[in-house]
Amino acid sequence: MRAPLRWVLWDVKDTLLKVRSSVGDQYYKEAERMGLSLSPANINTAFLRVYKQYSSRFPNYGVSQGLNGEAWWKAVVRGTFSHCRVQDPVLLDSLADNLYHNFCRAENWEVFPDSVAALESCASLGLELGVVSNFDRRLESILHACGLLPHFRFLLTSEEAGAAKPNTSIFDQALQRCGVPAASVVHIGDHYEKDYVASRSLGIHGLLLDRNNEHTHDVPEEHRLSSLAELSTKLEL
Repeated sequence: MRAPLRWVLWDVKDTLLKVRSSVGDQYYKEAERMGLSLSPANINTAFLRVYKQYSSRFPNYGVSQGLNGEAWWKAVVRGTFSHCRVQDPVLLDSLADNLYHNFCRAENWEVFPDSVAALESCASLGLELGVVSNFDRRLESILHACGLLPHFRFLLTSEEAGAAKPNTSIFDQALQRCGVPAASVVHIGDHYEKDYVASRSLGIHGLLLDRNNEHTHDVPEEHRLSSLAELSTKLEL
C-alpha cells in the first residue's frame, strides 16, 4: 500500500502557462518602441544563437559562476541586439532593462485553460502545492500577475536552488520544504528528463504532461497526462 499523497509539485513554463508570443516578436516590439527597424525573424535567430551560447557557458543563469538571473538575461538581450548590429551601449542597456522587467507582465503569458481547475482540484483533495521550476527570480511576479500565486505554499526556482532540473538537488530541496517522504509527493511537468525521470529517480510520483502527444518515450499510461483535466483521476488512484 503506497503512502498517502500530501503534496503536488509543479513545473510552470509549458505546464501551467506559456509565453504568448515568440521572443523574436517581443524583442521586435520593444526595439520598434525604441525607434529601431529590425526583422523579427533576424532577432529570433540571433536570440537562439546567443541563448544557446550563454546556456552552455553559464548554465542555470551562471549562478555558480557569480552571476544571477537578471545579469544573465540582460547579457543575452544585449548580445542578441548586438548580433543585429545595434551598437549603442546606452540603447542596448535600455533594451535589456525594459525587456527583463516587461517579461513579468501578464500580457506576455497565457495560462492554459485547464490550469486553474487542476490547481483547485488538488486543493479540494486536501493536497498542498509547490513549484519546482527552471526559472529565475521573476517567477513569483509572473505567477502573481497571472493570478496563480495564491495556489502555492512555496516556489523553488533553479536560480534560488543553485541547481536546475534534471539535477536532483532541486528536488531534494523541495522535499525538505514539503517535510514528507518522496512517496507522498507527486511532480507534474512537460519534460521527460527534467521532470519525469529526475523526480522518479528520487521516489517522487512523476507525471509527464504531454499535451500534444509529442513524447515518444516509453512512459506507462498511468504516468502520462494529455491534459491537466485528467489529473484528479490520476491522484485518486
